[in-house]
Amino acid sequence: MKTKSLYLAALIVISAAVAAVGKDEPRSAGVAIVPVKGSEVFKLIYKSETASKVKLNIYNAASKVIFTETLSNAEGFIRPLNFSGLPFGEYTVEVIDAAGKKTEKINFQPAKATSTIHVSKLANEEGKFLLAVSKTAGSEVNVKIYDEANNLVHSESRTVTGDFAQLYTIKASGSYTFEVSDNAGNTKTVRF
Repeated sequence: MKTKSLYLAALIVISAAVAAVGKDEPRSAGVAIVPVKGSEVFKLIYKSETASKVKLNIYNAASKVIFTETLSNAEGFIRPLNFSGLPFGEYTVEVIDAAGKKTEKINFQPAKATSTIHVSKLANEEGKFLLAVSKTAGSEVNVKIYDEANNLVHSESRTVTGDFAQLYTIKASGSYTFEVSDNAGNTKTVRF
């Protein structure tokens, strides 16, 4: 899916550059910025009809230059822009070439943390259940276990970083329901 989005954006940039052919005004370059899903990287796509010197500047919200780069004899390129370690907020990407200046805004926000919650009953082990939660970045995990009459038999909250796993042994027989949630809004309910 990331590759399709990147190619689609490149196609749009190239189409815009081709549409400019045949006009009497100076040919401007096409610039597009595409976020890479699930990361702190954006792809800058640049395409021009003629090769020229291209200057790239990135400004923070206070209009201070935080990155600059000059490319010689560039007709087109795809450049990753890695924002890891930078504060969240709005940034301005400026591309200057022989045809003029283009600017694009980037709203750099934290990626939504996604976690996977899995609960399973161990085979050939009466009353033993395994809970595994992956990708919890400083998250609070809440576990509630209910018996078949829907009475709460166990409740706990843990603050975990990274992956988390716990083995639960329930002495009484019957069916059980596990309700597991984290503070990112992920919830899973499993009945055994």
